[in-house]
Amino acid sequence: MTTVSDVIAGALARHGVEAILAQSNPTELMLAAERIGIRQILYRTENAGGAMADGFSRISGRIGVVAAQNGPAATLLVAPMAEALKASIPMLVLVQEVPSGNRDRNAFQELDHVALFASVSKWTRRIDDPTRVEDTIDQALTMANSGRPGPVVLLLPRDVLGKPAAPGRFARTADLGAFPLDRPRPDAAAVSRAAQLIAAARSPLVVAGGGVHGSGAVAELAALQEIAHLPVVTTNMGKGAVDESGPLSLGVAANITGERGPAHFHLPLIAGADVVLLVGTRTNENGTEAWTLTSPDATYIHIDVDPLEVGRNYESLRLLGDARAALGDLTAALAATDLTLRVARSEELRATIAAGRQQHFEAVTPLLESGETPIAPERLFAELGRLLDPDDIVVADASYSSFWIAGYLLAKRPGQRFLMPRGLAGLGWGLPLALGAKIAAPGRRVIAVVGDGGFAHVWSELETAVRERLPVTVVVLNNSVLGAQRHAENAAFGETTTGVELDPVDHAAIATAVGAAGIVVEHPDAIAPALRKALDSSGTTVIDVIVDPDAYPPVRAFDVSTDRLNTPPHRVRPAP
Repeated sequence: MTTVSDVIAGALARHGVEAILAQSNPTELMLAAERIGIRQILYRTENAGGAMADGFSRISGRIGVVAAQNGPAATLLVAPMAEALKASIPMLVLVQEVPSGNRDRNAFQELDHVALFASVSKWTRRIDDPTRVEDTIDQALTMANSGRPGPVVLLLPRDVLGKPAAPGRFARTADLGAFPLDRPRPDAAAVSRAAQLIAAARSPLVVAGGGVHGSGAVAELAALQEIAHLPVVTTNMGKGAVDESGPLSLGVAANITGERGPAHFHLPLIAGADVVLLVGTRTNENGTEAWTLTSPDATYIHIDVDPLEVGRNYESLRLLGDARAALGDLTAALAATDLTLRVARSEELRATIAAGRQQHFEAVTPLLESGETPIAPERLFAELGRLLDPDDIVVADASYSSFWIAGYLLAKRPGQRFLMPRGLAGLGWGLPLALGAKIAAPGRRVIAVVGDGGFAHVWSELETAVRERLPVTVVVLNNSVLGAQRHAENAAFGETTTGVELDPVDHAAIATAVGAAGIVVEHPDAIAPALRKALDSSGTTVIDVIVDPDAYPPVRAFDVSTDRLNTPPHRVRPAP
């Protein structure tokens, strides 16, 4: 007998699904999936499982699938789904439900999952009809991978999973598992107008967001940049969209344009742009330094697949469509346009960018070469940057980890991947995002950089890495403090609460306890040997780096508060 579970598993296989992140539930479905060769990867917590699915999708270009039991397990998927929704990452969430006959009777762990997921799912449906299983699966994949990608939910009543399945009248054979599923093109007249604006601009600028990676539009962006001699600055999620050593790259601006930021000395160029091309960015607060980087007098052109994002914060010439298709069309239109002005100004532009880059190098070199202890994070990232290959994947946790990576690791080629959870920027994403990336790209080195505060959310997933043979290198910035919180509180109030300081933790010992390797690094000279050992290893390694608790990344808002940022934290210890 072919059951509903068999049909679901078969449909997932048809869509290219090779692994489901799960914890045995829904059991009948997981048994059916494993019978046909779909691997179950057992996470320790559902929120980490959701982040793994997210990381898998970002690297593979295919939908990640995560499954959970009803009730409390399902609730833990809300946070990673919210990140995926904001960051435009597709995810298929399979949630077991109580038997349909027990619905609304206060059955064990019964919960209104439709209401639960209402704000974090593009589309939620319940599979109740054994004759419509494949139809519903295909609708779910279509919703997740089309338009602006995002998470979708299928609710699976436990009794329905075991029912006999009836074949549909119309056969389904398509693979809908990759994204973007469709590549809509912008209006041709709008593209032509955009080309004319760029060609005639005094000082045009491109701002590249995460949608460039999501669309697979890196090559098209490079072609546009080359033909029109355009400077490109990226958001945090857009990092790696261009070669950051290239003569027209300004690096990441976003919210790290403080005095030591990669784009700090390019701020006049960014602010002086008279035509700004936004590509695959939701123009959010952090990605725009609170909407202050570019001029309100500039003319904006916005490429995005989401009609609501186009013009959300900057009224724009609307190039509504897939980023790869739109950039290709725009490049073709520019090729047919007089680019004399762009060529004439290109040499001066390159010289201006080179001068700003040199100023940045001079400003940060003392930190990059620092021999101080506790270790300066800038020295750590200088050492890591020298050892990275262009094919390596670097993953950050939220908070300072993302800032350090965005500002102090160089994208060595267009398309190099740096994964940062900037959709909602919650703590605890770094390690599971890295594991998801490793599932997607088992042959590539994956390095996760996490703070000690964020890492504490997901220590348990080190066991997952070891058990599931997902070797990653985890670099812990261990300063025994919630650094971003401490500095933000001092900047705003000149003092901190008692909730920012931590007791020392031996993260290397935690790694050893679950069968991974652990290394403690306390002196700058030990950084490179530890990194080499970890990167050459075939297993998971945790490098516990004791870093300066007073160090902070180039957050522009902190530049006016440097005199009080490192006011010592207040700590009231409980009586013995």
